[in-house]
Amino acid sequence: MRLLLIEDDERLLETMRRVLHKEGNTVALAQTGPAGLAAGVGDEFDVIVLDVMLPGLDGFSVVRGLRASGVQTPVLMLTALGDVDRRVEGLEAGADDYLSKPFAFKELLARLSALHRRSGIHIENSDLLVVDDLELDLRTHSASRSGQSIDLTATEFRLLEFLMRNTGIVLSRGRLLDAVWGLDYDGESNVIDTYIHYLRRKIDSGHPTLLQTIRGVGYTIRGDK
Repeated sequence: MRLLLIEDDERLLETMRRVLHKEGNTVALAQTGPAGLAAGVGDEFDVIVLDVMLPGLDGFSVVRGLRASGVQTPVLMLTALGDVDRRVEGLEAGADDYLSKPFAFKELLARLSALHRRSGIHIENSDLLVVDDLELDLRTHSASRSGQSIDLTATEFRLLEFLMRNTGIVLSRGRLLDAVWGLDYDGESNVIDTYIHYLRRKIDSGHPTLLQTIRGVGYTIRGDK
């Protein structure tokens, strides 16, 4: 697995890194909330291990930021032993599982493996997003529909990736702006509508419509299969 560990306790962080590396995993490290959020949004991981108490940004804010940015990577939160409220808050924020400190590394490995298995298609083939006959290859940064190559700009690619990661979910202009451009929506900007127009012309021309407008709400990608 490719793992991201976000933990400010240097001793625990290094111990986890050694144990996980010994098991054949690739491990990236972050010791603050902002650094962890940036790493989680900017790169692809199979599972993220996230401590609750972090400098700069707590773990709950980090996982909310990840989900708001369209990152669906499974998150295992590390919480204090017996702190039920913290565990519930973490799960409600978007975490997938929790592990109470102190923990046995055997249990850590088992929970990471379980999350990896449960995450299904996205983790099994995390480099390829597919909706009907539309494919987006994250490794080669290429797109195609019905086997025909589609030429996308970098911004169009990021927008399409976010839409395909959230297939069937209606995404507001504000959420798209925040996830793709990192901007606060001012209620007037038409950049989303402009790029949706560009994208629709490229992926839906001559094909059944996948990129749909939900009037007054936002946009979504929906397939028939």
